[in-house]
Amino acid sequence: MIIVLQRVKEASVSVQNKVSGKIQRGVCLLVGIEKGDTEGDAQYLARKIAELRIFPDNEGKMNLSLCDVQGEVLAVSQFTLAGSVKKGRRPSFDKAEEPLRAGSLFRYFVDQIKKFGLKVETGIFAELMDVCLINEGPVTFILQKKDTDTIS
Repeated sequence: MIIVLQRVKEASVSVQNKVSGKIQRGVCLLVGIEKGDTEGDAQYLARKIAELRIFPDNEGKMNLSLCDVQGEVLAVSQFTLAGSVKKGRRPSFDKAEEPLRAGSLFRYFVDQIKKFGLKVETGIFAELMDVCLINEGPVTFILQKKDTDTIS
């Protein structure tokens, strides 16, 4: 799994000009599911995201987590994160999980985040989506499944 996390003041996702998810202060997650990703990876990343201290405290230091500030989450599936542009000019998506399995794992990941008591909104899996956000900071991180992440 590859996740691009952006701390936001607000964010929304629309499908065919209809808003399917909208949040206020929190994080926007672009989520790519790769072949071989597991429910364990989803659990690990959900916890990491909920507990990652990326929000400012009273002194302006990044010392508070999403749970601490009761932030909201907008999760958007994005298979292109599993793409490779190392060869040629056309991206390869050989590492991307098959849509049926990817959709199931994406929904499982969203359910794991909800277990932290956080509001979670989503786009519509496998649809063409428009994502709008105001990145606060800007603060952006790239997270990957446990076996490539060296910090617990």
